Amino acid sequence: MRRMPFDPSTPSPPVPPNDPVEQLVALLSRLPGLGRRSARRAVLKMLQDPQRLMLPLARSLDAAAEAVAPCRVCGNLDTRDPCQVCRDPRRERGLVCVVEGVADLWALERAGAHRGLYHVLGGTLSALGGVGPEDLSIQPLVERIAEGGVEEVILALPATVEGATTGHYLADRLKPLSVPITRLAQGVPMGGALDVLDDGTLAAALRARRPA
Repeated sequence: MRRMPFDPSTPSPPVPPNDPVEQLVALLSRLPGLGRRSARRAVLKMLQDPQRLMLPLARSLDAAAEAVAPCRVCGNLDTRDPCQVCRDPRRERGLVCVVEGVADLWALERAGAHRGLYHVLGGTLSALGGVGPEDLSIQPLVERIAEGGVEEVILALPATVEGATTGHYLADRLKPLSVPITRLAQGVPMGGALDVLDDGTLAAALRARRPA
């Protein structure tokens, strides 16, 4: 019997509201990298040892949901505002690294390559996706640079069409402020997202940055 090809646009069957297991599988399958099969395996593992796996996870999720919020300075996620990075007196406060999302910020921190501050845009410009400058944290960045004290802005954006478009737009917006603007160099492949690159590649790309 011939199997019909999978159509990703086909909606999943409705989950019975009184079935907590299927509800949990449905919620987990929404997370990046977790399809329904992986989510079901994770749920089964937790159900087999709820005291050690499921209940601590539930408590941690509840605590994080209550305590974690965006930093009002850079947009990082932390339990305190300003975040740990912005509060650190050892940081080079004249160096601001602009990233697409918090995942990129965490990747650069993991690599230990950047000792300055950050600014999270919350996405990249996309005409097809309907994302314009007003949808991103661009005006707060301009105001932050205009306050003074910033000696260099590093554009650590993804090597995609959207990332390049966003970089050119930011360079034009920041040009009147006369602040040097650089971007990541070698090591970042076309179409590559920062949060999936290895630490060495990120560090090399940051060290070899060039004028934008």
